[in-house]
Formats: sequence, C-alpha cells, structure tokens
Amino acid sequence: MICINIIDFELLETENFHSVFHLREDRESHIALTDALEIHFIDMVKWRRLKDKDIANNPLHRWLAWFDEASPPKLIEEVTNMDSAIKTANDRQTYVSSDVDTRRLYEMRELARLDWNSSIKYARREGLKEGMEKGEKEGKIEIARNALAKGLSTELIHDITGLDPQTIEKLS
Repeated sequence: MICINIIDFELLETENFHSVFHLREDRESHIALTDALEIHFIDMVKWRRLKDKDIANNPLHRWLAWFDEASPPKLIEEVTNMDSAIKTANDRQTYVSSDVDTRRLYEMRELARLDWNSSIKYARREGLKEGMEKGEKEGKIEIARNALAKGLSTELIHDITGLDPQTIEKLS
C-alpha cells in the first residue's frame, strides 16, 4: 500500500519537498516490518521554493506542477500535453468540475481546508505570543482554550500544544 499526502504546509524539518517513510523496528532500523507500505509526504510549500524544477524529465515534477494551484495555465497545458496520465486526470477534472453540485461540494471542502489551516496558523501564532508573555505552561493552556473555542479536536490541540488530553478536556 502506498499512501501519498500532498500537503500545503511545512510538516517535517527537512530540506526535501518529498519524504518517504517505511515501517522499521526502532532499535534495529535495518529490519522492516513490511515492504508493502510506503508513506509519502509531498510538501507543496517546499516544492514551490524549488529553483530547478525538471518538468521535461521528472514525472513527479510534472504532476506537482499540475496539482499546484499556483501554476500558470500555460504550464498546466504544457504538462498536460507531455503526459497522457495527466491529460486523462485533467479531462476527468474538467468533466467533474462542470457539474454544479460537485463543484459546490469541492468549493465547500476547499473552504473548510482553508479555515482549518487558518485555525492552525492562528493557534501557533497565539501560542508563541502567549508562551512568551505568560510562560510556557500558561501559554499552552490559553492556546488550548482558543483552539477549543475554534472547534479544534482534543487530539489536534494535544499535537499542537503537547498538553495531555485530560488537561485539555478539563478546559472545555
């Protein structure tokens, strides 16, 4: 099984825009649980910063150019003409987007994604500000309160603040 995550934020502290993970034993990393599972993370923020994109020779670069909402229409046309799989995907996307209800669902999903990203950025920004003003623990608790008020889940708040789930649940 291959899982591909195309993300529009910097998740991993690596220079690479494409990271691949496999399941390995913690103490003996040469032992893989299985070679039937790969988890890919493609960071579009880092992809956009990449200076030397090789659209002509690298299929991944072509796909990312097609996926990137910031790509100019001329580039989309170029990669669509270069790669039959991308052309097929583009044709299907055009067909699906012509349906008003499907397009409305897509736009609602995109709005939800943007809201979620905004909430995360807000929580991080507030966390840094509050952490500096009130101390680390107090700042984390304030972030958790704000995040709860924004409707974020206990699990996500735990990931952001490091506070244990019981502490977070007591705040609601």
